[in-house]
Amino acid sequence: MKKVYMDYGATTPVDPEVITAMNPYFFEIYGNPSSTHSYGVDAADDIEQSRLKVASLINAKPEEIIFTSGGTEADNLAIKGVAALHENKKNTKGPHIITTEIEHAAVLETCKYLEKTGFDVAYLPVDKYGLIKTEDLKNTISKNTFLLSIIYANNEIGTIQEIEEIGKITESNGILFHTDAVQAVGKIPVDVNRSRIDLLSLSSHKIYGPKGVGGLFVKKGIKIKPLFHGGGHEQGKRSSTLNTPGIIGLGKACELGKKRLVTDSKKMIKQRDTLIKNILGIEESYLNGHPNKRLPNNAHFRFSAVEGESLHMMLDNKQIAVATGSACSSKKLKPSHVLLALGLTPEESHGSLRFTLGRQTEDTEISYVSKELPKIVEHLRKMSPLWKK
Repeated sequence: MKKVYMDYGATTPVDPEVITAMNPYFFEIYGNPSSTHSYGVDAADDIEQSRLKVASLINAKPEEIIFTSGGTEADNLAIKGVAALHENKKNTKGPHIITTEIEHAAVLETCKYLEKTGFDVAYLPVDKYGLIKTEDLKNTISKNTFLLSIIYANNEIGTIQEIEEIGKITESNGILFHTDAVQAVGKIPVDVNRSRIDLLSLSSHKIYGPKGVGGLFVKKGIKIKPLFHGGGHEQGKRSSTLNTPGIIGLGKACELGKKRLVTDSKKMIKQRDTLIKNILGIEESYLNGHPNKRLPNNAHFRFSAVEGESLHMMLDNKQIAVATGSACSSKKLKPSHVLLALGLTPEESHGSLRFTLGRQTEDTEISYVSKELPKIVEHLRKMSPLWKK
């Protein structure tokens, strides 16, 4: 059996059409897009075409897209960039930000940093499926609240939030709405206007583009302070010579993502549901996250009396690549903060695995995993003192 890759939530292979689109920008159209000679003008013109493609995928205007080095920078720029405008408005409690307990580390660590500098941050709880309650959001809003940052679709369990409803609440309260949509963009329809989103983070390598490039949607009229100071690139919001090949790759990936979204989604939903059905046939196995409101490619399981790292290693020995948590923290032995927020115990959290499918996933691979995983679980349970004999 060839290697089976089921960790598309961590990263994706670059699409061959993306590579073809990028190649000329390494050897032929290599001018600095800030230069005024023809080499630079050619590169700058093509970057603007990529900006249009990125904007089109989320129903934004091209001038509302700021190119970054990836999702983490986009999250930091959105949250710190908005927060910096409220630094001088600190009162007894401090300016107020609302986020959730299940955010990506790029958001959580940014909010923790801001807390140390005097900002007040509220972390909304979630239910057993990973959804926030809109009533909790309404009750948490105060006169000092200026920003809500909530993940569009969770990177670990795949749960999709009620983004449109959340957008209505923030708009009616005059609060800016940022969403980390790194896992959602290109997999499900995302419309920043319909959902009343003010700032949105996305990443290229999650949608078959190159690593090291991403974007931040900033709704027209919204001000943010830059993280970097320099030449004033990207409308003065993100100084640094633009990564021309990467941006061209991101643009092509977005173009392909828009064209293939329905087809890819239908295929992955069918494969995902088959995998879920097969794996839940294992005794005392459970699906983490919402049964329906979840990403088309995400299946997250937990198994009683089995340690996730052992499952991970034995699957790897069978040439099956999966994840025990988000890629950014999967090497840590601490239980996932996302799974703990669902109400799982540390032991239950450690017995979890994430399978994320992709454009290249084949039905034969679903069958192979469905055959091998039950045998591995059974083998490990025979050695486990926690398993009923």
